[in-house]
Amino acid sequence: MHKDYGMFCWYELMTPDVPAAERFYASVVGWSMRDSGMEGMDYILAYAGESQVAGLMTLPAEAEGMPPMWMGYIFTDRIEETLRDIEANGGKICRQPQDIPGIGRFAVASDPHGAVFSLFSTEDEGPDRPAMMTPGHIGWNELMAGDLDNAWDFYARTFGWTKDTAVDMSDAGLGTYQTFAVRGGDAIGGMMTNPPGSPMPFWGYYFVVEGLDAAGKRVTDGGGQIVMGPMEVPGGAWILNCVDPQGAFFSLVAMAR
Repeated sequence: MHKDYGMFCWYELMTPDVPAAERFYASVVGWSMRDSGMEGMDYILAYAGESQVAGLMTLPAEAEGMPPMWMGYIFTDRIEETLRDIEANGGKICRQPQDIPGIGRFAVASDPHGAVFSLFSTEDEGPDRPAMMTPGHIGWNELMAGDLDNAWDFYARTFGWTKDTAVDMSDAGLGTYQTFAVRGGDAIGGMMTNPPGSPMPFWGYYFVVEGLDAAGKRVTDGGGQIVMGPMEVPGGAWILNCVDPQGAFFSLVAMAR
């Protein structure tokens, strides 16, 4: 098994207004934006320093009716086999594997409750991953699950994820928040049962910033909204859940207010 199998390896924003999103995230997260130069496609690469962190693209025509969203890509070195596992474990294939010329292959799938994610496969070695709380990078991957236990079984069987810390949030009426790692490494994310009245199950991603309050001001100054927070989480980090000006949900995390 490839060492990166089951790791989140790429993040992509699908939005109706790429230039506006470029300006917004450059301000909020501090990314620099460069055109990818991909033939026939307006695809913008977001950089933290010299590291590629994410891509921005126009919502594709076939996604009519889909809201703007951030998508996470999970690495596999055997995409067809992973898709078979996804179906066998109760998930669905939303888009069959397709080549990205000169880069790799991707597919889109969903878990048994409809939370969508992508797969990415390449022959190349991926870039070295920085430590989780490196500013400008993604610090956490979070699933608001249809049902925590069922979702856990799906991802553990499909990607070999292992349980890290479980946080009891029953005082807030939220049940268990289960953090997870890939084959016993450092925790890379968490999942919990979606609270009643929430949108359908979905994956959300936390971008690391230096100071949370200043970043939150950049969100609102740039036309975005803060949905929840600031809130302190176990480990001493602070988080904000936000929506960008085009309506895509994202989160920020910092080790300091």
